[in-house]
Amino acid sequence: MPRFARNDKKGKVCNGREGKDSFTPRKRQIMSVEEEILDLSRVVAVVGLSSKPDRPSYRVASYLKEQGYKIIPVNPAEKEILGELCYADLVSIPELIDVVDIFRRSEEVLPIVEEAIRIGAKAVWMQEGVINEEAAARAREAGLMVVMDKCMRKEHIKLKGSPSTGISR
Repeated sequence: MPRFARNDKKGKVCNGREGKDSFTPRKRQIMSVEEEILDLSRVVAVVGLSSKPDRPSYRVASYLKEQGYKIIPVNPAEKEILGELCYADLVSIPELIDVVDIFRRSEEVLPIVEEAIRIGAKAVWMQEGVINEEAAARAREAGLMVVMDKCMRKEHIKLKGSPSTGISR
């Protein structure tokens, strides 16, 4: 029997809560890494963010901004994207970053992960098609949460609900 449960006088398992659910055992909520990052992060540095609205990086960053995340563009070729000041690299950003969302070729990821570690980011998220096992291992060794080869926007929609219907899950 789980340690939070106890038997009542009639032998039913009781979780200690009052009301109609008092005899339903509590289930431990287990979050995926993706869900944990999406729930705990507020500031997202998007490395490789394009100023072109038809690019995946722009669509993802725009969506995340609409969902209330603070977006910090990282692109040395741009001055401003989505109304936000661009930075040449992660170490130039003057505030704390929760998650580094990476839109770069897989072979370019390791130096970005090293910067993410240096600035104290909590997580790195490599977008669909971005796979670098060495960089992922390095990030995990440094204590960062890692997502690889997944779209942050798609995962948010899957976990939090469809933006078109407003239905949350």
